[in-house]
Amino acid sequence: MAAVNKTSAIATVIAATDREPVIFTTGYACRIAAGLHDRPNHFYMTGSMGLASSIAVGVALEARRRTVVVDGDGALLMNPVGLIAAGSVPGLPLVHVVLDDGCYASTGGQAVPSHHVDLCAWARAAGYARTVDTSCPEQFADKLRAALADADAPVFIRAALTEPDAPVPGRIDPELPEHARRFRDHLARLG
Repeated sequence: MAAVNKTSAIATVIAATDREPVIFTTGYACRIAAGLHDRPNHFYMTGSMGLASSIAVGVALEARRRTVVVDGDGALLMNPVGLIAAGSVPGLPLVHVVLDDGCYASTGGQAVPSHHVDLCAWARAAGYARTVDTSCPEQFADKLRAALADADAPVFIRAALTEPDAPVPGRIDPELPEHARRFRDHLARLG
């Protein structure tokens, strides 16, 4: 079994999605995604830590399309309101991926107490239809594809990251208004 790190997990999400809106949480996740394969269907949080899932809930509600959010363990623990909002909408087509490396990687590696909290239990208690907890890259890829094929209710996937990451690309370059326009235009084309 291969080990998983943030870059390989994000590469798996990008490979599994094509036109679906994908919201990447602030910090390294958005920088890695933009560095791997920048697409118009990607929304990169460049601030507002803890709000990626809230944005994804809004996008999924408005677009009525399968929407993916790539969240972090620290961001989710900082602000679980998106988890609660998603779980309260039984038919929400949302796939909520949480990359759990146990640290705030982009701010200096401070520890996140995610190993003290059962994040999947939080998602079930909030009303998510299904939860998956894995540290296996093959299982992660299979469960992600299955969730995308049948996301007629919120699905929560916790990917435990077991290996350190490669060097992370620099900050996102595009002007924020241009980035927002590009994402908005992509959503309009889906309609």
